[in-house]
Amino acid sequence: MKEINFKSGLITCVIGLAIWFIPAPEGVQPNAWHLLAIFVATIVGIISKAASMGTMAIIGITLCAVTQVLAPGDPTKSIVNALSGFGNSTIWLIGLAFFIARGFIITGLGTRIAYNFIKIFGKSPLGLAYGLNTADLILAPAIPSNTARAGGVIYPIMKSIATNMGSYAEKPETHRKIGAFLTLSSYNANMITSVLFLTATASNPMAQKFAADLGVEITWGSWALAASVPGLICFLLIPLFLYKSYPPELKETKEAPAIAAKQLKEMGPVSLKEWLMVATFIILLVLWIFGNLFAIDATTAALIGLCILLLSGVLTWEDVKSEKGAWDTIVWFSSLVMMGSYLNSLGLIGWFGKLVGDELSQLSWKVAFPLIIIVYSYCHYMFASATAQVAAMYSVFLAVGIAVGIPGTMLAIFLGACASLMGSLTHYGHGPAPIFFGSTYVDLKDWWKQGFFMSILFLLVWFVAGGLWWKAIGLW
Repeated sequence: MKEINFKSGLITCVIGLAIWFIPAPEGVQPNAWHLLAIFVATIVGIISKAASMGTMAIIGITLCAVTQVLAPGDPTKSIVNALSGFGNSTIWLIGLAFFIARGFIITGLGTRIAYNFIKIFGKSPLGLAYGLNTADLILAPAIPSNTARAGGVIYPIMKSIATNMGSYAEKPETHRKIGAFLTLSSYNANMITSVLFLTATASNPMAQKFAADLGVEITWGSWALAASVPGLICFLLIPLFLYKSYPPELKETKEAPAIAAKQLKEMGPVSLKEWLMVATFIILLVLWIFGNLFAIDATTAALIGLCILLLSGVLTWEDVKSEKGAWDTIVWFSSLVMMGSYLNSLGLIGWFGKLVGDELSQLSWKVAFPLIIIVYSYCHYMFASATAQVAAMYSVFLAVGIAVGIPGTMLAIFLGACASLMGSLTHYGHGPAPIFFGSTYVDLKDWWKQGFFMSILFLLVWFVAGGLWWKAIGLW
């Protein structure tokens, strides 16, 4: 029972029971209100770490089945509905992409790509930052776990380079030499690469699913198009901004390309499995971008990619079975998506959206739009992951925005992006944060300070450059 936090568990139960026994407001079905109690308790348990995310998800599914909130008086239909999340294609897209991502790590292709960029750009701290960040950018469309991307590929290389440049984690006096700069640059770039593509982090498809529930359809291509201009501007600005606000003491890193070249030499020539991984990656991108022309959706494309990797021997079934992150995500994601979908279908999201929308009805949507985005963004201080924030708040804020007349697709993509963009705020704000913060190169005060500055930069770029771009492509 080491993973159970009884204090947090007690608080979670109290909150859930308090909501359960509060009479349902007028216009809300009692079972919808009771489902809200289970949903809120599940989210609180996840945020407070009362138990692991998977444990809380299973408890949530079980409570939905036992209490029959999804189908009052029909236990058979209740359990079928409680398990319906496992039949959601978006959830399996994420799981499949985790399996495919394993191929980049097992073959060493991800590491090879990163070292090649360091070899080309690594003669200065800025060049090193752009080299590492570009490697992350290239891997992002096919590795949906930004934690896996950061922890399995980018972070180990970043730390190795910093150490070779004389910036040692165990020696605080050397942190600002280059290690601290590269840490914040790599982490914040990971937040940006996570929002550029629908398949770059788990919270994006979750936002896509909730948006679809509210009548807003988002495709892989439409997400990438909308995010491209503000995302790439942020991507280019991050190292420059940090070079001014949090500069490294080293101004030249002429040894880095030689270190990268040495590592590449030790890796040897590109293997057959790496070439097969490249070919699969290209096939996946083509199918994800142009799948509509072939009547192939994103999940089917991912299945095709996984089959290629299994049949070619790049991956084995043992690799698939041992990918714990994928199976864990499928379980907890299924639970949250199931509850979020039924909160919408039972009318609670629409009721709340109308309630708040009526209060904001006197405002024009151009005034309500920034208010909704800013409030949603800085609520991220309360969350330890983008997926938790999307599960708890996305549908409500999107429903409110649509109710006051904000163009749905623009708001849906911006809200989805904010959940990851605001990961910059804290050392726990997104999955990769503990990895980079754990390097000890950046102390807590500097992490929060620079993170707040970065959040302002991100929002300014997305409001101004993003707003102009979205006008040009007809989103408003």
